[in-house]
Amino acid sequence: MIPPLVDRGPGRPALGQTLGQTLGQTLGALAAFAAGLLLALVIAQNGALSRATDPWLASWLAHGVGSLVAGLLWWLSPRPPTPEAAPPWAWLGGLPGALTVVLAALCLNSPLGMAGTLALLLLGQLLFGALCDGLGWLGLARRRPSGKDALAALLVLAGALLIVLH
Repeated sequence: MIPPLVDRGPGRPALGQTLGQTLGQTLGALAAFAAGLLLALVIAQNGALSRATDPWLASWLAHGVGSLVAGLLWWLSPRPPTPEAAPPWAWLGGLPGALTVVLAALCLNSPLGMAGTLALLLLGQLLFGALCDGLGWLGLARRRPSGKDALAALLVLAGALLIVLH
């Protein structure tokens, strides 16, 4: 099991937090930011491939290449001697991934463009993430959304509307 990079506890870090904990939180935040940048790149690449072929072939090719890279990384990385058993729904992770690639490619090649597509994608992720946190779905520890979470969602919604309704 991969340990969490960021402590999901509510509130600010406790006084006397170790340097390792602070470093772990910083690395986790940077990794999440980098993943967001890579997601934008993936959407642009898949959108271009979708224009040249079609959204379904673009998804198929993206996931084929992704599977090869993931397989290579899996083969090269160390694994625990006794892996945790995955819940049945976890084995279907490719399904929402494939649909995300297709839908993002369709939206990117529409009047929404890259900024509108990413803004609405972020809003969907934020709202679904808050729902999963609040209800403990998908094996996540329950975390009651705070007023700051609601404010963040409203700000992202406002930003998405500004981009989409220009």
